[in-house]
Amino acid sequence: MATDIGQQAKTWLDENWDASVPRDTWLEMVVDSGWAVPSWPREWFGRGVTPDESREIAQEFRRVDAPGSGQDVVNLWAATVATYGSEELKAEHLRDMLLGRTNMCLLYSEPGAGSDLAAVQTRADRDGDEWLVTGQKVWTSSGRTADFAFLIARTDWDAPKHRGITFFFLPMKQQGVEVRALRQATGDSRFNEVFMTQARVPDANRFGEAGQGWLVLQTALAYERAAMGQAGRRRAHADSTDAVRQAGDEASAPIPDVTLLDLARDTGRATDPMIRQRLMKLHAMRKVNEWNNERAKAALEQGTSSPIVSLGKLAMSGILHTAGSLQTELLGAEGMIGGLDSPRSADATYSLLNAFFTSIGGGTDQIQRNIIGERVLGLPKEPELDKNIAFRDVPKA
Repeated sequence: MATDIGQQAKTWLDENWDASVPRDTWLEMVVDSGWAVPSWPREWFGRGVTPDESREIAQEFRRVDAPGSGQDVVNLWAATVATYGSEELKAEHLRDMLLGRTNMCLLYSEPGAGSDLAAVQTRADRDGDEWLVTGQKVWTSSGRTADFAFLIARTDWDAPKHRGITFFFLPMKQQGVEVRALRQATGDSRFNEVFMTQARVPDANRFGEAGQGWLVLQTALAYERAAMGQAGRRRAHADSTDAVRQAGDEASAPIPDVTLLDLARDTGRATDPMIRQRLMKLHAMRKVNEWNNERAKAALEQGTSSPIVSLGKLAMSGILHTAGSLQTELLGAEGMIGGLDSPRSADATYSLLNAFFTSIGGGTDQIQRNIIGERVLGLPKEPELDKNIAFRDVPKA
């Protein structure tokens, strides 16, 4: 039964939602009405509702396939700025971030600090009201088009590695920032390496206290993993939604992925019991992951950084690898053909290779397993011999 806020959202959508409205125009309507980030305060484009009410609002938007709501959980840029940014930064950037007008990237990983982000060696030195940043970052998505970046840099070399890091909101379009493209196995160049030489960032763009950036990073990573889990779920599951609805009761009539099901029919494999079993296993994996994503979203809406997001991130990696492998198997020998001569085998090859992006980006599968083991299952932590040593004395990669 809908609450008052749920009924308000339903009424607003019934009166305003029109799929023919340009997306930019629609997003402006959603943001300015407070439905994009309903759990945020009213002064920052929200409605001040509870987490349960926020989920109910998102459900109403899903009911009519209207975009724009739920950004208080899955928009990692806006959510991080809203949590840690100054009033001035929020006033200047939040609305554009919610509207998708600000291009962003993450400057976290380095050649010697990937899975162990606490080992970053990019340095930021105080220079009056600014910081001077020098170092190298790698695996940066959208680096060439970014206006700003979330940056972690070392500001205290005498503190242990987790306590000498500071989190910044770095302007990318400046002298001293060089971006170089990296070519992937898929043929894309979506990742980049970024070189900074005395790049400047105002102290007003610092998130949290100097040397306390690790705490900010944990929140930002939780938002990122939630966003990746949601994006991966949409990417892998978009075509099955209509089929499930046509079946009536989603819980009692589960339908496997329509795209793979159509491919199985086209290749004469739809009656193969092993293929049918794998299709349904894939559907079950997706459904369970949806439930875990809801758990993670609930925790984030309540302002906590839940390790449950790592379950969703790891599960989505497995889902994409499973789907890509099944897609290739259905094509048989044709799946080895690449290029324009066989579009569907080229698509299968891309899906199979691109699944590794989810296995690496936003924290590797191995890191997610460590987090799940330690923070969800309560297993003992791995030994950290350098945890309490000044970072300048820690052996470097």
